[in-house]
Amino acid sequence: MKGFAAVSLDRAEVSATGIAGDRALMLVSADDGVFLSQRVLPAMAAVRPEFVDGGIRLSSGAASVEVPTALDGPRRRVSLFAHWFGEAVDQGEDAARWCSEVLGRQVRLVGVTPEHDRDGWGEHPGKIGFSDAHALSMISESSLDALNDRIADGGGKPVPMDRFRPNIVVSGWTEPHTEDTVRELGIGTADLGFSTKAIRCAVPTVDQRTGERDGPEPTRTLASYRREPDFGGGVSFGAKLAVLGPGTISVGDQVRVHRWAADPA
Repeated sequence: MKGFAAVSLDRAEVSATGIAGDRALMLVSADDGVFLSQRVLPAMAAVRPEFVDGGIRLSSGAASVEVPTALDGPRRRVSLFAHWFGEAVDQGEDAARWCSEVLGRQVRLVGVTPEHDRDGWGEHPGKIGFSDAHALSMISESSLDALNDRIADGGGKPVPMDRFRPNIVVSGWTEPHTEDTVRELGIGTADLGFSTKAIRCAVPTVDQRTGERDGPEPTRTLASYRREPDFGGGVSFGAKLAVLGPGTISVGDQVRVHRWAADPA
């Protein structure tokens, strides 16, 4: 569920578009089909999805609903960032009604179509579902530790890793932002390629447990040392990846770097 609470996995199948099922569903405005995320509706972070037979259960506080997943059916025109326009499978009235009541806005829940085919971009573009622009995101623990040291030096409180909603968290890299310099890597039986640095929006200022904005950190501190002139002065944190070869990844797998940025292509 794009924008809803993250789901932790011990083991995951990685398809051409990322972790199987990841961001295969998203919310759109009921009137115009424009995608919605925590940028606009931070309360989405507190809606927790889980798989059940034939569909998903959505929960927010004491309220919950079970929604059968429609793999195909009535179509709805949708868009992301005014850059991608296509069709999605509407997931029905029950899902739309429950999500609209919980979030206080008229929305529809939609899923990828069977023929969905969308390109990413970057050094390795890859394929994507309803992700913003890339199949996977990866952050090292050393990068977060270095950021939190800077936040603490400025009198702020540390932020947890979930603020950045990574698919993959790497431990053991002692140098912060090592993920920026990786170009091709293997994890488990999957092969991945670096697409671009992850340019951060307002979502990292949202508390992922409460669904409330809790800024200005980490954005304020990131702006002091992670500005990216090539991306309009946005701040970066983490790496976006494409899937070069599908496979299985698990907690504890070794990250095998096949090529670094300094190596010949």
